[in-house]
Amino acid sequence: MLTKFKESYAYIQSKTNVKPTVGIILGTGLGGLVKEINIIDEIPYKDIPHFPLSTVQSHSGKLIFGELGGKHVVAMQGRFHFYEGYTMQEVTFPVRVMKLMGIERLFLSNASGGVNPDYEVGEIMIIDDHINLFPAHPLIGKNFDDLGPRFPDMSQPYCKKMIALAQDIAKENNIRVAQGVYAGLTGPTLETPAEYKYVRVIGADTVGMSTVPEVIVARHMDIPCFAISIITDLGVPGKIQETSVEDVIEVANQQEPKMTKIMKELISRV
Repeated sequence: MLTKFKESYAYIQSKTNVKPTVGIILGTGLGGLVKEINIIDEIPYKDIPHFPLSTVQSHSGKLIFGELGGKHVVAMQGRFHFYEGYTMQEVTFPVRVMKLMGIERLFLSNASGGVNPDYEVGEIMIIDDHINLFPAHPLIGKNFDDLGPRFPDMSQPYCKKMIALAQDIAKENNIRVAQGVYAGLTGPTLETPAEYKYVRVIGADTVGMSTVPEVIVARHMDIPCFAISIITDLGVPGKIQETSVEDVIEVANQQEPKMTKIMKELISRV
């Protein structure tokens, strides 16, 4: 696995001179942040040795290198999911490669279903903790001590300083944001009413199919993380409606400019 990381990194090095300090992973319907990047290089996933390929229609498949908020960044335009049939090691493979590139912080976005009764469709939530409900774990198997410890601490999965700064940025721009706990499930089905209720009972505010594995691997390598979620549907009793991926993308697209404003400003200030 280490050899694969290094071979991917070596190929990327041969295609760009950008030395990113910030990594960005964009979720369903949330690829517009790329428009804010002063793009220097683009590398299709299919060209990178050992890189998975996104099979989801709403996810592009390339690494974007450039400048954003005065920082050199690498952005994944399209992420990988456990439900696509990938192992957890494959889902999180790009995060490992980003570490070799030299990233010092990881920013993530996703679309999710809200289970907090105070939330509405279109709510923007800063993630301050998560619950891992995936049946597999990205750190199971041989530990590579060069990457991180066998038993990494997860007392601060999301950086408190970046969360506080993002809250300040939201207030400065009159953007309403919530803050809460994200539960990660496999998908690809959306949850049943009973599953939404279960997720709420165990302490989550929203539920989705990504982010948790990537954050676990990032924290294993001591990379501070910031994640933001757009609530695209509700799993609240009395408010549950039939939802399609098109519905999710529409809501994400509507709220994306606000999320992009927060993320761009945050990247410039850290």
